[in-house]
Amino acid sequence: MTNILVTGSNGQVGSELQAISPAYEYNFYFTDRDSLDITDKSAVEEFVKNNEITTIINAAAYTAVDKAEEDKENADRVNHIATKYLTEVAKEQGCKLIHISTDYVFDGKNYKPYNEDDATSPNGVYGATKLAGEKAMQAINPKNSIIIRTSWVYSSYGANFVKTMLRLAKERDALGVIFDQVGTPTYARDLARAILDILPHITNEDVAIYHYSNEGVLSWYDFAKEIMRMAKIECAINPIETKEYPTPATRPHYSLLNKAKIKKDFSITIPYWKDSLDSCLQVLGERR
Repeated sequence: MTNILVTGSNGQVGSELQAISPAYEYNFYFTDRDSLDITDKSAVEEFVKNNEITTIINAAAYTAVDKAEEDKENADRVNHIATKYLTEVAKEQGCKLIHISTDYVFDGKNYKPYNEDDATSPNGVYGATKLAGEKAMQAINPKNSIIIRTSWVYSSYGANFVKTMLRLAKERDALGVIFDQVGTPTYARDLARAILDILPHITNEDVAIYHYSNEGVLSWYDFAKEIMRMAKIECAINPIETKEYPTPATRPHYSLLNKAKIKKDFSITIPYWKDSLDSCLQVLGERR
């Protein structure tokens, strides 16, 4: 029996994994910080042994990008140290490990989609701690384990750009949205489905890195415009530059990820971003 431990089960990817789990013949253990402290290695080890876990999906992360600049210790504890502990236990117990990482490991100064082996150079604490988690996982190197970097995640669960735009557009006549940051959104349900679909086919000696987002390329401005169009909300979306919306953490200006490797190795098809946005808005009851 495939017994899967999912950490961060109340986050966007974790929630989507819960939503689609009945369609898969796996035995899932969904945990959050209250039911399993992944920053405590002995607690992780005990849980994995007691429940005969065969696969760990680490969807837990400290994702408050701006807050992380002032809260380095906690960001590192979740994004780096916890990942290290999960990896050590996975290796010791012979578990597969799928770890979710981020486009923030790059500085966003590229001019073409990032490949998995492109040089990393995070701009802030969030990206640095996620990269430290990746490096710890690669150093420990459990068999049959992968890192999946993703970008611009949204879902019908939790707080995210899509839900924020829908809320603000109903409160205001106009919104300013950044147009000089380019990438691709990722519908968390698509990522969750991809994870469970490729799971049986993961067989590698060394930790492998993959990129996953939806297909296409756009700015946050384009994204907001399409949300309004699909939801039929009368709210003017005005393009603004990053410098007009300063934040404690620097965002990458270019976050496009090359998905050729994951598509080739696992023969998966990745949905176009507009189709996925349509699906999410239908789940939210906002598609008009």
